[in-house]
Amino acid sequence: MFLYESIPWYSWAMFGVVLVALIALNEVTRRWKWAGIGFFVVLPLLLTIFVWPTTAGEGSSTGTWFHWVKVYSALIGCLGFMLIRYVPRLASNRWMLMFPALILAINIGEAVIRDFEVAGLQGMHDGVFMVGGPWNYMNAIAGILNLVTICGWAGIIVSRDKSKDMIWPDMMWFWIIAYDLWNFAYVYNCVGDHSFYAGAALLISCTIPAFFIKKGAWLQHRAHTLALWMMFTMAVPTFVTSSPFAVESSHNPTALFVVSALSLAANIAVAAYQLYTIVKRHRNPLRDELYTELPQYREVREANLPVEAPAAQPEPRKETDRLVTA
Repeated sequence: MFLYESIPWYSWAMFGVVLVALIALNEVTRRWKWAGIGFFVVLPLLLTIFVWPTTAGEGSSTGTWFHWVKVYSALIGCLGFMLIRYVPRLASNRWMLMFPALILAINIGEAVIRDFEVAGLQGMHDGVFMVGGPWNYMNAIAGILNLVTICGWAGIIVSRDKSKDMIWPDMMWFWIIAYDLWNFAYVYNCVGDHSFYAGAALLISCTIPAFFIKKGAWLQHRAHTLALWMMFTMAVPTFVTSSPFAVESSHNPTALFVVSALSLAANIAVAAYQLYTIVKRHRNPLRDELYTELPQYREVREANLPVEAPAAQPEPRKETDRLVTA
């Protein structure tokens, strides 16, 4: 195959299992606060003390600085989003609302640095086969564009339903698709033999909920699924490297180039459209929401804004009141 070596049916079946498991666990952790605390506080503490020092140590395919930083930054994102969701005064604090954009930018920045780092590598490094080249620079530039087009964080709200999701109305579908293409290209470039699951399945697991289950909560979905996957793969790194279900990248330079070219083209298009919007509508991307005229924005915001209480009506005067007045 163009992107991968042969993919047997049981690897496709496991792809489906991983996808469904991530979507299901995301639903559990977003709907019940106790589940979020269990998965994103208690479980990581146990894994940090008893599991990861052995399974994700030096020489492991998940033993690099990037994997350790990534798992904790994803967990910090989950916990920060929970604070916004469950502490009302933080949900209306402008400085706290900067946190989602900041943690997202940090996560993108980590991957951009790694793409630049891998560009000069060839062969086995940290248990992963690398084929560095110009595609790494192309995708790093795409990541930078994806980072600078983050916008509308001041419009983040908490949904009015029981799950209290963190909703970002200005995070449009086209930015999400550009992110997916960039992130898949990053995983394919830098940990290609992990990308069947850590790239494709993981990205689809947060995009499906964002488009079909709980619109507007993509970043929350992304943080949850990323944290869940990183905790699993650091505990069981052989799943993506040497298990019967592992799928090897083709390491084809043409495939690497094409994937990164698509990523770069998509992010250039989003950046150009955002610049057009800023100029045409006189918006400040550091302060304003940019896409308020789009129907997708209005749909998400109107579906999640708190319902305003009806104005208080004066109580009807009693008969005795009228007699006293007379």
